Amino acid sequence: MTPTPSLPEHHLRVFTNQEINELPLRHYEGKVTVVRTEKQLKAALRALEGENLLGFDTETRPVFRKGQGPYPPALVQLAAADHVYLFQINVLSFNDGLKDLLATPSVTKTGVSVTDDVKALKDLSHFEEAGFLDLGTLSARLQMKTHGLRNLAANLLGFRISKSAQCSNWARENLSPAQIVYAATDAWISREIYLAFHSLGVIGPDLP
Repeated sequence: MTPTPSLPEHHLRVFTNQEINELPLRHYEGKVTVVRTEKQLKAALRALEGENLLGFDTETRPVFRKGQGPYPPALVQLAAADHVYLFQINVLSFNDGLKDLLATPSVTKTGVSVTDDVKALKDLSHFEEAGFLDLGTLSARLQMKTHGLRNLAANLLGFRISKSAQCSNWARENLSPAQIVYAATDAWISREIYLAFHSLGVIGPDLP
């Protein structure tokens, strides 16, 4: 059995909200495609062929009142090396093409709380997921003190990301520019955190 590798001590300490808030703010600045039609879906899946690492996230309409929801996922985000795709599955059905990608073991899909996200997607339409790695689970196994996306970005990448659009209405037909940037950033940063872990030697061919 491969022993769990260790991180340098400075990655194992607690990062306070004040420390994080003092870091520079960054967001994804690359290409983003919002996928709303079958034609766009086929083009996006073709573009993702050959990618072996994708940042992954979902967004769901928040529940504000007792008795409402829970709502199904409205958006699936996948970040490739130089392009982020936002699949509006509340407009476009959650179909076999996208499910097949999420079930492909040779393509690593990485994010935080992926188990909950995948379960919600499977409630929409069943598939057998494969190739997922939860960064929060990994950070806990490495004995890091914080496991969320914002904290991991601060810890490993030295900047902060905004969570201001988190509770916006993700089920709206036309996403706002702020929502698009937020959703793309979450998927992009998941991929960047994976690469940071890889550079530290805690993710590799023989390490989960």
